[in-house]
Amino acid sequence: MCFSATASFTTGTLLLVTGIITLRQVKHISSLPFASIPLIFGIQQIIEGFVWISFPYEFFHSIAVHMFVFIAYVFWPIYTPISIFVLEKDTLRKKLLLWISGIWLFTGVFILSYIFTSGVTSSIVSHSICYNVPIDYPFTIFALYFFSICSSILLSSSNKVRIFWIAIMTSFFVAHYFYPETSFSVWCFFSAALSTIIYIHMKDLKKLFETKIEKIL
Repeated sequence: MCFSATASFTTGTLLLVTGIITLRQVKHISSLPFASIPLIFGIQQIIEGFVWISFPYEFFHSIAVHMFVFIAYVFWPIYTPISIFVLEKDTLRKKLLLWISGIWLFTGVFILSYIFTSGVTSSIVSHSICYNVPIDYPFTIFALYFFSICSSILLSSSNKVRIFWIAIMTSFFVAHYFYPETSFSVWCFFSAALSTIIYIHMKDLKKLFETKIEKIL
């Protein structure tokens, strides 16, 4: 979590366990990318734990910060839509996801270029970590980032996936209202915690799969 190293490591460990349990519910390879989200969030939270404890050590701190920012800023706007696309069964929705795929890739690659050319810094603000990535047109890029993640989840035909989207949206406004300077780190934590909804979705898919098998047999 973003409020202390102990909280980050604890949350990360719990999410790793949740992620492993979620992956055990997978019965079809198309569900694997989406089911992996809690596990990846767990890794991200553990990395932030290392961000906390590495502040006195510049070299290791820089590595931890870049790893966290890469996952948060570059990985998610590309991976989330792909995981939804692979999971989706509705042909029309898959086409819509494919049509906007260029936005996902552009957003991730654009931010990645700034991470390695402009540098990334971090600081502790109000007991949370503030990550500073100097990007041109920050409002536009943030809007594209937000669109990349949320539009893909909203286009899903699954009710539970859309519930996940509503929860993500709510956590976004809460993070920005109560933690304006460190909102991104806080929002990542909320999103990580909310990824447990994915376990419920995978469990339901597993039951549906087993029911179909029983009917066939």
